[in-house]
Amino acid sequence: MDLKNLDNAWAREFPEPLIIAGPCSAESETQMLETARRIKESDANVSVFRAGIWKPRTKPNGFEGVGTIGLNWLKKVKEEYGFKTATEVANAHHVEAALKAEVDVLWIGARSTVNPFTVQEIATALNGTGKPVLVKNPVNPDLALWIGALERLLGQNVNNLGVIHRGFSTYQKTKYRNIPNWQIALDFKNEFPNIPMLVDPSHICGNRTGLAEIAQEALNVGYEGMIIESHCNPNEAWSDASQQITPEVLADLISKLQIRNTDISVFDGEMGRHRTLISDLDFNLIELLSQRMKISEKIGALKKENRIAIFQPDRWKVITEYAIQKADETGMSQEFIEKVFKAIHEESIEVQNKI
Repeated sequence: MDLKNLDNAWAREFPEPLIIAGPCSAESETQMLETARRIKESDANVSVFRAGIWKPRTKPNGFEGVGTIGLNWLKKVKEEYGFKTATEVANAHHVEAALKAEVDVLWIGARSTVNPFTVQEIATALNGTGKPVLVKNPVNPDLALWIGALERLLGQNVNNLGVIHRGFSTYQKTKYRNIPNWQIALDFKNEFPNIPMLVDPSHICGNRTGLAEIAQEALNVGYEGMIIESHCNPNEAWSDASQQITPEVLADLISKLQIRNTDISVFDGEMGRHRTLISDLDFNLIELLSQRMKISEKIGALKKENRIAIFQPDRWKVITEYAIQKADETGMSQEFIEKVFKAIHEESIEVQNKI
């Protein structure tokens, strides 16, 4: 069996969309039970209660989770409020403890996904489990690593698989904590449409203001659900306080989400016409870019002949300012226009380098 042939019937056992919610970290039994109670009483469409028991942190000496005692609190949440439970595992010890505590859903975090040795250790410890295992994308935009993690799990007869899109780290300052880089996630979804994909708006945004927008965008492109952080007192949370929301805000966010119909046959004719127009425009864009690169070749030849450095900071400044101006004039996102022009400029430099 390979990834493309997985049935993943486990996902159909949950309401659509599948929503996993709860605090970033388990802090106390009181905090866990209060959060679960308020999620339940708010009528939020939450199927699985999540909490981090072990927390991998970027720097030492920070809060790294309460450890196995938190698994007892997850058990109480299940017993008292009927939620299935979920937590992150990062090594074989975590797996053993989580399975013993009868945690229902496990996920592998982004920092673990990036290391094949860690993933193999976790996969071996999970050998043959029937529990759903979700794999977050690696912190860096590497589709092969993401797929490879799933293949390692499948190699250990772990067949109930899903993925979590939590965004990708970047050194650039943006409005996101981790940039969505939707194309990588959609490339995965296009290759493995049968593997359920959840979005993690909490880690993409890093704040509370953009959560609904990211969650809706994910549903718009066919994601099966989301994993989102909710805390009974977010401002006092021991980790990632700025991106957690109260159970009541969570319920309101969920109630406003719109599920999109993935069957486009009802308006296929009109959709086809629009797509034909887009195909024509895409062709024209490629033709124009080709012409631009030919001019770059001529500029590269002149630079070589006159011993001029290829990269000219003043020219890049002019291009950037022009891009921002055109974004304002056309009503398009400045961030998008800058990305496009940066990609074009980098390719132009590459063309001139070859000369």
